[in-house]
Amino acid sequence: QVKLVESGGGSVQAGGSLRLSCAISGYTYCRSDMSWYRQAPGQEREFVAGIDNDGSSTYADSVKGRFTIAQDKAKITLDLQMNNLRAEDTAMYYCKRTRPRGSKCLPEDTYWGQGTQVTVSS
Repeated sequence: QVKLVESGGGSVQAGGSLRLSCAISGYTYCRSDMSWYRQAPGQEREFVAGIDNDGSSTYADSVKGRFTIAQDKAKITLDLQMNNLRAEDTAMYYCKRTRPRGSKCLPEDTYWGQGTQVTVSS
């Protein structure tokens, strides 16, 4: 079974830092595109950062220069280093695993973790 478990969330002051981690299990031999999304109360879930199977990273404009996405060598952990946090970064953060286009390795196209809460006070 494919499972994603986020951790590392918490409460910090504006300007502080947090490092989120996503533990990936199941079908770890399959190629995957990974990403982080977040959702604040009353808001739609939005893309934060992504890293494709080849290691190329992309970021939402709102976090560019402050957040860094990375994956370990074995591709069983996805991290999001968040620096210079702002109140508007407050949200539930979700790890997402996606089957690359053209791949049949993963049973489904998309998998989500349960989320980890990030709260930034100002």
